[in-house]
Order: sequence, then C-alpha cells, then structure tokens
Amino acid sequence: MSPFQAFRIRNEDGGYRAGIESMHVDDLSPGEVIIRTAFSSVNYKDSLAGTGRGKILRRFPLNGGIDVAGHVTASTDPKFREGDAVLCTGCGLSETRDGGYAEYTRLDAKWTIPLPKGLSLRESMILGTAGFTAALALYRMHDNRQSPELGPIAVTGATGGVGMLAVDIFNRAGFEVHAISGKPERAAFLKTLGAREVLDRRELDLGDHPLESARFGGAVDNAGGSLLAQLLACTAPYGNVASIGLAADAKLDTTVMPFIIRGVSLLGTASAGTARDIREAIWQHLASDWKPAHLDSVCTREVVLGGLPSVFDAMLSGQSFGRTLVRIASDRVSD
Repeated sequence: MSPFQAFRIRNEDGGYRAGIESMHVDDLSPGEVIIRTAFSSVNYKDSLAGTGRGKILRRFPLNGGIDVAGHVTASTDPKFREGDAVLCTGCGLSETRDGGYAEYTRLDAKWTIPLPKGLSLRESMILGTAGFTAALALYRMHDNRQSPELGPIAVTGATGGVGMLAVDIFNRAGFEVHAISGKPERAAFLKTLGAREVLDRRELDLGDHPLESARFGGAVDNAGGSLLAQLLACTAPYGNVASIGLAADAKLDTTVMPFIIRGVSLLGTASAGTARDIREAIWQHLASDWKPAHLDSVCTREVVLGGLPSVFDAMLSGQSFGRTLVRIASDRVSD
C-alpha cells in the first residue's frame, strides 16, 4: 500500500509539535481492522492533544483524532469484511493508539462498531464522541427510571457540541428540554433544536440552599462546580443529573440533602470506557429513535486535515460553535 497522509503529534527533544506527515500502514498502532478513513471530528480533547495544551497522549508519536469512521480495507477478524462501513469513538484513539486524523486507521476489532442502518458515515462523525456522550447520559438516566413525567431536563453548556446534541437527542426521546447557556444570542437557534426554554446562565438564579424548589426533572451538566450543585438542589424527587463535563469547575461543593431527602441520583458519564454491548445499543438508538433531527445545523464547519490547527485554536479560545467535521476521504462517495 502506498504512503498516506496523517496529522501526527510528536513530543521530542525539539519540543511538542503536530502536523501532516507521510506514513505507511505498517507504522500504525496494532489492530485487527484497517479502514480507509472517511471522516473524523474535532472535540475539545482533540484540541488539547493537537496543541499540547493538555496531557492527552500517553505515548508519542500518535495520530490525532478520538473519533473515526470509514470502510474496512482489510481485517484479520472474520466479523469484518472489506467494504464494511464502521466507526469507533474513544477507546484509546489519540491517547494510547493512533487516532482518526489519517487516511488510514487501524482499529481493535473489539471496539470497532458496524455502522448501523439509518446513519451515514458523515452523520456518525457529526455525532462522534459528543453525540455518543449525550446519548450515554440519556441511556444511564433511562436505566435509572428517568421519565418525561418527572419534569423538564436542564442542559447546561447548551451551545457547545455536546450540549446542542443533548438538546436534540432528549427532545427526540420525548423530554421537554430547558437549555442553559451563557450565549443568549443563540436562543433562537437552540429552540430550533428542540429547547422549550432557553435560560441565560448569567441571569439564572437557582438559589444557594441545600434544597430548593424542584424546578427540573433532571439535568445533563457540562459545567461542574457551583452550577452542578445548584442543579442537584433543584431536581425533582428521584430525578437524575448526568455529569458529563467540567467547563466551569472540576470541584463540586454540595450536601447530601438532595440524595437522602429527594432520592436524586448523580450519574457519572464516562464515554471512553463504555462497554461494547452498551456502545452498540447507543449507536442503534442514535440511528433510530434518538437520532437528532438537526445534524446538518449542528455541523457548522467542515475541514480537511490541513485545517485542523486553526480549528484547535478557535475551540480553545472559546470561539467555536457547533460541531466541526473533518473530511479525510478525497471523494464524496463515503458520505
């Protein structure tokens, strides 16, 4: 197989650097499944890894990109055949093994997911880790008996990629969604995604008592810190709050009152280590009953490998909006 292009990250004597390099399939991390990459995406974690502003990679050098989708070109695992459309999110990509920012990617078969019917490769990467995480929050909340009858679901960080997809996914699943954002100018857009109400985070007063009047049936929180504590105090009896991010603060200062008086549950949502059977179930949902209705609106930018550095800088400076799709394949047949 001829050489191909990859966005490779190095940390050597000359310092941290990342950029497009030429490499061979034999240079890729080991695995049973080789795919011709069609799409990847840009997540906050990718921006940290690609700039060196976060300790994401555990070994060097590696190709960036924690999400990938494409077609199988070779496999030593009989479950996958040449031409199969597959995807993978997390599972060590761009952390302990080469990620999806390359024209070819080699994957562990145990983490390679067949593309479900109802979803294109392009759509799967608009979703990527962001959509998978939002859907995992819904999956966990469903498991713990969350229902629309408990009341509206608050989504914090609603103008971020995960937040936007959470608004759309929960709305598709039959929940009333109240979006919380520090960008009130995006209120109309969030309502097109399915938000019944849009609350300005800077003007939001949820109180500071251990328990407040129950305002939400549950929440999906991207912020952490004081906002997460306030959401717990405002959640209805036996509602669930899914913690999926720390955009505001990694610390949580709260009391046990919501837990022991109202039976509120705080659910951790860690997408990277999700078991295979749950992964498959979530992707089936994302291709059917939970599939966001506004993926093209959520995808606000599409770039090729050479455009990644500018995307990283914009994301880390808080200037990005929506999801960025990375087109790897040179043709459009892969859509």
